[in-house]
Amino acid sequence: MHHRPETAAIHAGRSIDPATGAVALPIHLSTTFERGADGTYPRGFDYSTFNNPNRAWLEAAMTELEGGAAAIATSSGMAAIASVLSILAPGERLIVSYDLFQGTARLLNDQLRRWGVEADVVDVTDCGQVEAAITPKTRMIWIDTPSNPLMRVTDIAAMVDLARRRGVRVAVDSTFATFVLQRPLDLGADVAIYATTKYVAGHSDVVGGLAAFREKGDLYETARAFQINVGVVPSPFDCWMVHRGLQTLPQRIRMQSENAQAVAGFLEGHPAVACVYYPGLRSNVGWRVAQRQMPRGCGGMLSFSLREGKPAALAVVRRVNLFTRAASLGGVESLIEHRASSPIQTRGTGTGFTLPDDLLRLSIGLEHPDDLIADLEQALRGN
Repeated sequence: MHHRPETAAIHAGRSIDPATGAVALPIHLSTTFERGADGTYPRGFDYSTFNNPNRAWLEAAMTELEGGAAAIATSSGMAAIASVLSILAPGERLIVSYDLFQGTARLLNDQLRRWGVEADVVDVTDCGQVEAAITPKTRMIWIDTPSNPLMRVTDIAAMVDLARRRGVRVAVDSTFATFVLQRPLDLGADVAIYATTKYVAGHSDVVGGLAAFREKGDLYETARAFQINVGVVPSPFDCWMVHRGLQTLPQRIRMQSENAQAVAGFLEGHPAVACVYYPGLRSNVGWRVAQRQMPRGCGGMLSFSLREGKPAALAVVRRVNLFTRAASLGGVESLIEHRASSPIQTRGTGTGFTLPDDLLRLSIGLEHPDDLIADLEQALRGN
């Protein structure tokens, strides 16, 4: 039976513990599992690098929730990204956007390029630019949507249609949206990637990643082999934590989207603000695509620029009281960050994209939106 996300997230990958009747899943910390007298593994588990009950339950849950054929859970979002990109062979190319997530960009520049894999940088929201960049060596189009930190929206279905005609795979980093707001596999993407550290776990207390696959083909098999052979597996406890957070994800991200919409509307009307980057605003260039692709909400992330430039942006960061000055996103607490001065960001991406130094990124949490707006209002006022 097909259930709505709120119901499915609570029950996916879960059952009553047959040994004790426990409603909450047990945590299986064992690294190794008993073999049968005939040398087989009758219970389905042998060694925790290869498989573990908690990881299996989390992967089964995300497979079901994504509407895919399989999923792999990894030790971080970057590990999930690397597992998918491991399908690329020397001499092959992929297409990425100029505002690619800086972690993915560094992986391409620092590792994949040394292994003979090259990236073509275009504006992936423009199908014409993407099609023009496709060569006989192109194997994958990589999409971050919404993007970080400009919140640009790429039309996944249109990109899939283009890619299929040219025999190219489509990978979507959907960390900012999750399956609740956006369903890449339903739109034809080959794989959806998440840093489960963010919204899926949702409490700023665990690091993890996940990739869900539309088919159990060579892309999945290669990523699974990477997960095992490189050893980028999450611990049983981390899997348990992510799986627990998953149960409340639909409710949390819906409220965070509503809060972000309210905050974005306030900022758009403030005289000190030059531009608000949020696809839920009608003024945003990606609004029409977002309404079709993300009908349940546009997420809890937004950015904005200050008319008075970098000094004004840094002043706002200093003056906030309710927002926490920190990186990351997706937790229950609201965060603010001047991205251009982030130690991570200043290492560069190699895509030619430079962040505006007047830009602030917000991760909107579960506080009351009026309180968040009041904090931003006093920070912008400067009194």
